[in-house]
Amino acid sequence: MLLQAIAFYVFAAVCVASGAMVVVSRNPVYSVLFLILAFFNAAALFVLIGAEFIAMILVIVYVGAVAVLFLFVVMMLDINMTRLKEGFLDYLPIGALIGAALLAEILFGLGVLGGTHQGTVSAFTKAGTQMMTVDNTRAIGRVLYTQYFYVFQVAGVVLLVAMIGAIVLTLRRRPGVRRQRISDQLYRPKEESIALVKVPTRGGV
Repeated sequence: MLLQAIAFYVFAAVCVASGAMVVVSRNPVYSVLFLILAFFNAAALFVLIGAEFIAMILVIVYVGAVAVLFLFVVMMLDINMTRLKEGFLDYLPIGALIGAALLAEILFGLGVLGGTHQGTVSAFTKAGTQMMTVDNTRAIGRVLYTQYFYVFQVAGVVLLVAMIGAIVLTLRRRPGVRRQRISDQLYRPKEESIALVKVPTRGGV
């Protein structure tokens, strides 16, 4: 238990410090790298509480896809961060107020501020003892494909529609834009593709 507590405080401290560096770092590439570090430490925290499936999803989806996408976009766009951070101090009170409201909601949800802390702890303990009989991944699969099966299918349909909408918006016909036609390229005769030119000796093209 002592080793687990030490690991928790180390991972939590690194995660909080990485999250702070994401906001205050001047270089956007460093911000994305600190974000990846925060994701890895959050995944380690999930492993400590026995949620290894969520930890692997966090690493595969967010680190392997989202964070890498952020990194490539930031490196390709060459964003002027000095101009973006000009009004940082102006919006700091509003951001701090929103952060305090979110923290208060989390504390109310856990029962720390609502006076039902013992009830919340007992509910978590009861749920934990029930989940010890089956592994984490199998328990998520049972709930996801039984109780929330239709909701899961609806979420898949929504993502499919969003993907089709993104493709349609990207491939819409616009005047002045040349499009590639694979059939014209495949059936083009060789007379239109290759031109034989006889170059004289030492004459150049």
